[in-house]
Amino acid sequence: MTRIRFVALPTAAVRALQAGGPDANGQPPERVLAEGTGNPCRHCLRMIAPGAPMLILAYRPFPRPQPYAEIGPIFLHAEPCEPATPGHELPQILASPDYILRGYGTNDRIVYGSGGVVAREAIAARAAELLADPAIAYVHIRSARNNCYQCRVERG
Repeated sequence: MTRIRFVALPTAAVRALQAGGPDANGQPPERVLAEGTGNPCRHCLRMIAPGAPMLILAYRPFPRPQPYAEIGPIFLHAEPCEPATPGHELPQILASPDYILRGYGTNDRIVYGSGGVVAREAIAARAAELLADPAIAYVHIRSARNNCYQCRVERG
């Protein structure tokens, strides 16, 4: 079986956003207080505690704009948090019953036929299966309800 690792957003990009830098739409992130328990930070890959300051912003998890480079809303801790260490353990933020997994090639475009909704307990196995295909360079995990980017999965 292909070894995998879950990867969070790069710290340099997160620190720029936490300092008020522009998001993928060229706007400063919105600063709010987290409500409820469904606010996943894409940097530490942990939930943001209710009442804690958080950022809401548009993010494009691709190196450059192109037709397949989706932009969508994400949450981050407003204050610096420790980056998640890339690893094979399912991140805390993946707490919903299912997610969309989708493979991308080295050209950062969707590998057709790779996308699908996967039960939480099957995420690691499906990501490993996708990454066993040499045409797939990495996998994105997105929410099954709103298509929001969660994290990236790479070989490792």
